[in-house]
Amino acid sequence: MAKAVRFYETGGPEVLRWETVAVGDPAPGEVRIEHKAVGLNFADTYFRTGLYPAPLPAGMGVEGAGVITAVGEGVTTVCTGDRVTYTGSPLGAYSTERVMPADSLIPLPDGVAFDVAAAMTMRGLTTAYLLRRIWPLVAGDTVLLHAAAGGVGLIFCQWAKLLGLRVIGTVSTDQKADVARRHGCDHVIVYTRENVVDRVRELTDGVGVPVVFDSIGATTFQSSLQCVARRGLLVCFGTAAGPIPPIDAMQLATQGSVFVTRPALADYIADPMERAVLAGELFSHVRDGGISIEINQRYDLSDAVAAHRDLETGRSIGSSVFSV
Repeated sequence: MAKAVRFYETGGPEVLRWETVAVGDPAPGEVRIEHKAVGLNFADTYFRTGLYPAPLPAGMGVEGAGVITAVGEGVTTVCTGDRVTYTGSPLGAYSTERVMPADSLIPLPDGVAFDVAAAMTMRGLTTAYLLRRIWPLVAGDTVLLHAAAGGVGLIFCQWAKLLGLRVIGTVSTDQKADVARRHGCDHVIVYTRENVVDRVRELTDGVGVPVVFDSIGATTFQSSLQCVARRGLLVCFGTAAGPIPPIDAMQLATQGSVFVTRPALADYIADPMERAVLAGELFSHVRDGGISIEINQRYDLSDAVAAHRDLETGRSIGSSVFSV
């Protein structure tokens, strides 16, 4: 029998349960996938806490990689035995196997291991749309990235260097600062002892940066706005510290006619063609060695409670995966 992590009420990590589940045959348009590795993402905690609503009871997780073991009627995009990865709805990636829609899957190229795919599909595609779709960045531009030693952060720093960008990153500790620098971050601000706004203004001759990429939310929103250059953009792509506060339109004017956006990955990979282009660019950089995916934490799938605790208390650096 298959095993899966499920939750029946919202709350802390302790609400996650490791259970035996039945996995049936795929319906039309579906496939059955045997997972080889499963991704651990901060977004998973949003579903567990109820920040992102989900009908209960529910599975957990939105990212995995494995092998197709059965296909339903009408499925033509994948075949039994294909290596695939995915990120996105429906919930249920924290499982040994599952049935899911075939159109959610991304073919996994040879040369990209299952654990690497599970560690980077969501983070890598997030980085792809942030750097390739949000703003017309050009070589020589300087950007500010919060959580530069996180899973997205380490991929972002490497990809940004391939594009000729200068990255100012924020981290919480000297250890994380060293990690960010090794992955291409040009200037690292340890925000626990340095003033982020003052340092950014110092590093940009008082101008600020054209784009700030903020995955933290509640505690960084105001300082992020103050780091944006005139007519620049604040990209709020995550809420690790809680939702961003209500936006005062007049403040956007007084800060220099700046823009604010709250994008979601789902809207940048909804079109299969665009998803294929972004994934292709990501996989190409990984296979060529331009982007290295370091898996710094590995957990058994049955240890989801401990994994979530590590994630929420800041003990994780870079990417984490579950072994299946």
